[in-house]
Amino acid sequence: MVIRHEGQLFTVLDFRVAHTGKQRPTVHVKLRSVNTGHTGERTLDELGKIDEVDAQVRHLQYLYAAGRERVFMDTESFEQYPLGEDFLGSHIELLTEEETYPFQFIEEKAVAIQMPPAVVLEVVDTAPVQHAGGNTNVHKEAKLSSGIEVSVPLFIKNGDKIRIKTETREYLGKDH
Repeated sequence: MVIRHEGQLFTVLDFRVAHTGKQRPTVHVKLRSVNTGHTGERTLDELGKIDEVDAQVRHLQYLYAAGRERVFMDTESFEQYPLGEDFLGSHIELLTEEETYPFQFIEEKAVAIQMPPAVVLEVVDTAPVQHAGGNTNVHKEAKLSSGIEVSVPLFIKNGDKIRIKTETREYLGKDH
């Protein structure tokens, strides 16, 4: 949900209701500023008057990199959106050309990318396949098609497609 409070837009990340004795329940909300990205927790009583803002999810296909921007296309209207590195943040290293990603739009403006929990990337450079001699916890470094490096098991080779956890950039497994 997106709300407007004192002229600023916030996304509601979480909420909880606290009951204390005979007092009326208090609703605590965790908010993220759409403009600054800062998060904070407030109560609905502290916020006072709030307005719900129309927010929608649109699916944009990643087309190509253009300098410090990445160009996305709306898969329904074919409108193109150049989005900068500051907007995409650390997600920029996990994008794959021609993949489609959900974006949150508020008042016709893209405000956030919603990355999936895991992405599939190709291994472009790693040491040759090795055998660990029964030890299954041995890893090696691998450079992926997006440019990032991750730790992978010894059996991974160049050209393999692997799943990476978006949040932590950990190896999750081979993609078949």
